Amino acid sequence: MIVIDGSSGEGGGQVLRTSLALSLVTGRPFEMKRIRAGRSKPGLQRQHLTAVLAAAEVGKAEVHGAVLNSQHLVFVPQGIHAGEYQFPIGTAGSVSLVLQTVLPALALANAPSVLKLEGGTHNSLAPPFEFLHLAYLPLLARMGPQIEARLERHGFYPAGGGRVSVSIVPQAPWRPLELLQRGQVVRRHVRAIVSRLPRHIAEREVRAVLGRLNWPPECASVEEVESAGPGNAVLLEIGCEHVTEVFTAFGQRGVPAEQVAASAASEAERYLAAEVPVGEHLADQLVLPLAIAGEGRFRTLALSTHTTTNIATLKNFVDVQVEAEELAPDVWEVRVGR
Repeated sequence: MIVIDGSSGEGGGQVLRTSLALSLVTGRPFEMKRIRAGRSKPGLQRQHLTAVLAAAEVGKAEVHGAVLNSQHLVFVPQGIHAGEYQFPIGTAGSVSLVLQTVLPALALANAPSVLKLEGGTHNSLAPPFEFLHLAYLPLLARMGPQIEARLERHGFYPAGGGRVSVSIVPQAPWRPLELLQRGQVVRRHVRAIVSRLPRHIAEREVRAVLGRLNWPPECASVEEVESAGPGNAVLLEIGCEHVTEVFTAFGQRGVPAEQVAASAASEAERYLAAEVPVGEHLADQLVLPLAIAGEGRFRTLALSTHTTTNIATLKNFVDVQVEAEELAPDVWEVRVGR
């Protein structure tokens, strides 16, 4: 039984989700203590509990401690079971993070699966749907599994109520992935989304991004969507020959539209200046699939605590070496191998 300190690394839900994902993939049980101990609301919150219950259903696992606010969990999986699943979070908790908990296992199963997830699709503390759809899942497809995700309804924080459907055609084993160059930029697009808010908010945001990045007007669009509550997001898509990246900022009460736009544009500027293929948040997501494949490497920005936490956690479950080397200011290469 692997014993893990849930307060280690970034100290939040990342170590839990990575442990659940790899426990399903490897079949190795674990015990986690001090789950999110350093957070203002420690233990399992609704989003984390949904991830645990989803993993338990996919793995037909024996679980102890799967209750709200629990800081102790024992998880004993019994294989990977493909099928049709519905996972309602019941809040604006991220459907993306619940999906990423069970996706690696189902992408290695012996039959296709279909998932229906309900909750937050656009949440400032998690990857939005567009990040998964445009940046992450295409890279996973290069490794073998084919995943199609469809946004059926937007769900902004705090109302939630979003819905995403995902179909998974698995493949095992996965192919290694090498991503050292991004190639030429072939697509630039900024999209501002509003729900139950004035359209001019989104219009101001796209104008601010176009001016900051010196992009032409044809690179912008405004979209008014229906959701359970008000919400606003700015999404910058930078498509290159070998990779697509997505940078996001979310509107907040009392924060000017121009400031929201500047936050997303600043992330994009940093990415473009470093000339690496993989942004900070995508790096966090890539380490685990490369470890499952047993080999791969990519270049990225300076590593976030989420990424270093992922690296430390995966070493509990899989026998791989992960090296991270700084090649230049804000340019790192991550190498995974046995």
